[in-house]
Amino acid sequence: MGVLFDECAAHRIGTHVYLDRPFDIDGGARTHYTLPQLAVLVREAAGWLAAAGTGPGDRVAIVKDNHWDYDLLACAAVRVGAVPAQLSAHLSGEALGTLLARLGPALLVTTADVLERGRKEGTDLAAAARVTLLLDGTAPGKLGMDEVRGHTAPGPHRRHDDEPLVINHTSGTTGVPKLVAHSTRTIIGKLARFESVRLPRIGLRRSDTLVNASAFSHGRTFCWTASTLCMAPAKISIITTQDPHLADPVLRAHPPTVLEALPASFVRFQPLTEGLDNPFRRVRMVISTYDAMHPPTIRAYLTASRNPRPVWVEGWGQTETGPLTFRFHTRQSAHKASRGAATRNLGRPVPLKTRLRVVDPDTFQPLPRGEAGLVLARTAACALGYVGEEDRWSAKRHGMWWNTGDIGARNLDGSIELLDREVDRTPQLSCLRTEDVLEARLPQALECVVLADPGQDPLPVVVTADGLLDRAGWQEAVRGLPPLREPVALTWDEVPRTGTGKVRRRELLRRLTGRTDTYGSGRWT
Repeated sequence: MGVLFDECAAHRIGTHVYLDRPFDIDGGARTHYTLPQLAVLVREAAGWLAAAGTGPGDRVAIVKDNHWDYDLLACAAVRVGAVPAQLSAHLSGEALGTLLARLGPALLVTTADVLERGRKEGTDLAAAARVTLLLDGTAPGKLGMDEVRGHTAPGPHRRHDDEPLVINHTSGTTGVPKLVAHSTRTIIGKLARFESVRLPRIGLRRSDTLVNASAFSHGRTFCWTASTLCMAPAKISIITTQDPHLADPVLRAHPPTVLEALPASFVRFQPLTEGLDNPFRRVRMVISTYDAMHPPTIRAYLTASRNPRPVWVEGWGQTETGPLTFRFHTRQSAHKASRGAATRNLGRPVPLKTRLRVVDPDTFQPLPRGEAGLVLARTAACALGYVGEEDRWSAKRHGMWWNTGDIGARNLDGSIELLDREVDRTPQLSCLRTEDVLEARLPQALECVVLADPGQDPLPVVVTADGLLDRAGWQEAVRGLPPLREPVALTWDEVPRTGTGKVRRRELLRRLTGRTDTYGSGRWT
């Protein structure tokens, strides 16, 4: 990864990169790059890190606003032999302080704004780092860009394939995220290389315009950077915002043929699918990860495309394992799901890469097909461990099997039906399935969340544009469902979320009820 951009430039890969806003690590206003220009920027960044005293074996924590230059900085750190740790600035000051304390980084690369937000929340984020480098100014005791600019980058440092390469954190839906360490063998050799195959219909083409609207501090985009550049699409367009009004001009300037985004971004951009001149009319493939997608959203994007056979590729996995299953949606299957067909079928395990089994949560004995239990996974792409939480990692390993912490059932055809996170489950119903049904029946709903609340019927939360909900429509929507409490209607911004847009369910339950109790044990979060 330290020489990825150099190698792409040497092979004369002609991909052009377009940004919705300039990089935070580039002082200019540039929003268009070639790969040779990006290679120069990565080498310059490697010189900054070396000038700040970073060398082989050091950990470099990166905390900044969302942008693809997270991965450029990570490649620069890898080049000098360091291990980058990409931390989302969306996390609270307390959570960031905890993660930085676990890391003990030699260098913290951040911004004055991030440090100020930490101080306002009672956390000195720079305290855990030996040196702090500010990308956007100066401060006493901190390095500024003027002090490190212009230094020559050292030659690329090679490391063993099984040594730590990068550290990313999990989404943190249930509390402070875990820090997951991956090696070159796991995240590049097993994950990125698998994506770098030109498969019929679902492989990237050299003529593609690829748009990615993601959370660039997470491991998915580090892997994506490696695989995508090797596939050499004609254009890559980066979107850093979830605001549809800001994203629309970028989408129209470079209409995607392949679109990857966060589940939350798909929901927020969905109004753009309406109309004949929608910016998704050229889309032939949509890719979603991080969280399950609801059928109405999938149907909206596939309907917006004028491609005769657009396909939606939905991957299920975790930061610790990478993708475990894939499922493909077409216009026909999305239409059936929106009419109430089973929607949480995650598909089959990745062929030749992954094995899955469903076991009893108490005995860990395998369960027959059709019975719900804990989903365990076996994959050679499993990470090295949790930084600073070795006991927590060991508790989730069962020999060669990894405990996903998800409750699911294996169907007769070998596919996996996801029901709930173990910590979020309730005996009355599947929260996830119920959410799908409600979203299909409530056209005004941007999102539905069903919260398990011990001793009470589940609490439904309906997210709408204005925070209002038609009661007559609600009564019709819950017809035939198990008992639910009276719904709470909220706007999108009133719901606590992770940096990837996932709902922090326990925090939402606390805000609405004052409690955080769960039916689940929470042992495998």
